[in-house]
Amino acid sequence: MAALAEAGVEVVGENRAQDLQAKHRVYGDAFRWHFIGHLQSRKAPVVSELCELCHSLSSESAARKLTIPALVEVNLSGEPTKSGVPPADLPALLELYPDFRGLMTMPPAVEDPESSRPYFRRLRELAERHGLRELSMGTSQDYLVAAAEGATYVRVGAVLWQR
Repeated sequence: MAALAEAGVEVVGENRAQDLQAKHRVYGDAFRWHFIGHLQSRKAPVVSELCELCHSLSSESAARKLTIPALVEVNLSGEPTKSGVPPADLPALLELYPDFRGLMTMPPAVEDPESSRPYFRRLRELAERHGLRELSMGTSQDYLVAAAEGATYVRVGAVLWQR
C-alpha cells in the first residue's frame, strides 16, 4: 500500500470488509477507497463509512443498509459460483436503491482476454438501456479488452506487481 501511495495511486479497491478496515486504519486518507468484493448486508455499514463507491451491490438486503453510491453486480455468465443479479432481476434492484451509478461484472476466467469481450459488451448495453454511466469490468487479465468496451473502472492488482 505504501508503494501505491508513493507512486501516486489515488483510488484503491478492497474486496473484504475486514481487510478494508485494517488497511484503512493504516492508510486512511492516503487513498479514496472503493469496495469491490461481494457485499454482505451485515458489512454494508462498514463499507458505507469507509468507501466512496461500492462496485458489487447485488442484494435487496445490502441495498437497504448501504448509504453510498453503488454499482450493481450483474452475473452475465450465469455461473452459480459468481455473485451478482441475473440480468432479468436488474430492473427491480435499480428501482430499490436511489444512488446507482452503473454496473459491474466478472466474466468467466479464461486464458484469452478476447473471450471476455461479449460479457463486457453486454454489460455496456445493459448500462445504456438503463441510463447508467459507470462500468466496472476487467481485471489484470483482460483490462485492455474491458477498456475498449467502455470500462470506466478496471480492477487491476497483479499486473501492477509484474516486471
